[in-house]
Amino acid sequence: MKLLIDENLPKRLKIDFPNHEIFTVNDMGWNSVKNGELPKLMLQQEFDVLLTFDRNLQYQQNFLRYPIAVFILNSEDNTYLTLKPLIPIIHQQLNKELKPGPTEIKA
Repeated sequence: MKLLIDENLPKRLKIDFPNHEIFTVNDMGWNSVKNGELPKLMLQQEFDVLLTFDRNLQYQQNFLRYPIAVFILNSEDNTYLTLKPLIPIIHQQLNKELKPGPTEIKA
């Protein structure tokens, strides 16, 4: 599965998904890309999932128009140590049939 880590999350999360192709927005050269363009770019590059900390993204974008799952990580802050407990939950979601659009991930 091909995952994209949004620029509002620590790139260190990449190490927690060794069985997946995982890239950061920075890896792709997509920093400063408007949110409206991100789903289109993700489709062109055949991404399956966007991991983000942006809780408003689901209201700013109509991700249901695209066959992309968006995992919105909901925690106290977006530091790696705070997000680490969410990793097993993300893995559980990745092992299910992905549904397009936003899914909130919280402990």
